[in-house]
Amino acid sequence: MKNSLFTDSRGAEIPSFDLLHEEQSVLFAYRTMEEIFDESGANPDEPHKHNFYTIIFSKKGEGFHAIDFTRHEIKDNRVFFLMPGQVHQVFTPVRPIGIVIMFTSEFLCKYNISEDFLTNLGLFSCRPDTPPLDLSMELSDKLYLMGKEIESLFNRGDRFVYEAVAAWLKLFLIECNRVVEMNYGGNTQLIETGRDLVKRFKVLLERKFNEWHQVSKYAKALNITSDYLNSVMKDSVGTTAKDFIQNRVVIEAKRMGIHTELSSKEIAYSLGFQDPSHFSNFFKKREGITFSEFRSS
Repeated sequence: MKNSLFTDSRGAEIPSFDLLHEEQSVLFAYRTMEEIFDESGANPDEPHKHNFYTIIFSKKGEGFHAIDFTRHEIKDNRVFFLMPGQVHQVFTPVRPIGIVIMFTSEFLCKYNISEDFLTNLGLFSCRPDTPPLDLSMELSDKLYLMGKEIESLFNRGDRFVYEAVAAWLKLFLIECNRVVEMNYGGNTQLIETGRDLVKRFKVLLERKFNEWHQVSKYAKALNITSDYLNSVMKDSVGTTAKDFIQNRVVIEAKRMGIHTELSSKEIAYSLGFQDPSHFSNFFKKREGITFSEFRSS
């Protein structure tokens, strides 16, 4: 999906792209999957990350979408939600039909969509194994028309265009969230439980994952017990806080192992391991192979 909307601001070996349109920084952008395919052909793009939110809605398509080393199938009526900073790669061997919506945190703020709204929806997640959203044909058609309405507004460039785009985007996300709620059997109380705590834990994790590896440290900072944090995480996102922390460390280790020339010892130290052998044991226990084997593969 690398194209003229993105500019490299890497500073590290993993390309990281800001949102641009005609060489100007923008807060919102819209493209079709057809346009992107016509520019790049059937070649997969290079693994990269964005400094903005991305929605990829495949109305019709095939191929794969790799998100932080987890590979998902691209198929008809499937939606992917990407957080800023997630490393991903898209491959579509045949010309797809779909839409790509991109927006920054500043866009949300400026047009009165709080980031809390996105967090409470539960569509965007920093976990690479979070499944994409599969839509019924009826809802897929409805969302596709919404996307085309956003496209029409975006290309028209009228006064208050972004206020209108933000309104349609919010409706689009609410409709997607309705599918998530139905997947929970309509138990909205279960969905609501612990969302604020999960959000605060995720924010803290992004700041401290390369320093704190113990659940107890996060629980203390959040003024709760470790058991309670694990319980809320298990109920809300299906995994314990411990697993969430370790998964985040593994993701970063893989990113650095693939996309940098740092030695495993340097990577271990940068991830907060005092002894590189502890890092090696941790990685093998989590992944079933050594870090060196992962890197060479």
